Amino acid sequence: MVTTKKCLLLLVMGVFLLSGCPAAIVGGAAAGAGSGTYLYVNGELKADYNSPLEKVWAACEKTVADMRGLDVEPIKEIARGTINAVIDDEKVKITVEYKARNVTTVAIRVGMLGSKLSSQLLHDKVADNLVKK
Repeated sequence: MVTTKKCLLLLVMGVFLLSGCPAAIVGGAAAGAGSGTYLYVNGELKADYNSPLEKVWAACEKTVADMRGLDVEPIKEIARGTINAVIDDEKVKITVEYKARNVTTVAIRVGMLGSKLSSQLLHDKVADNLVKK
């Protein structure tokens, strides 16, 4: 009787693992898309902006300056760039990547493990700075 219950339990758990969502299989590493335009994966919040790379890069730099970032280290290459800074005693990493002619991807990670709320705040400020230009 006990062996039958254990076998049934293992069978049910196996079915859930094999047919469940991918986030359950990898232990919750993927958190799904926010409102359809944001993707939060492994502590990093990504979004696409309908603007050229140079304009988005300038908006990200202005965002870091507006937030009074310290120890700012911008590293810019041809089709991508990274801004490392410390904002409110948290390490912030902003990665800007060329995706298409007028589409640029921005990924923001706040802290060591990532903070979705803080990253969202920075994305909102980047979007505001893009509108102002």
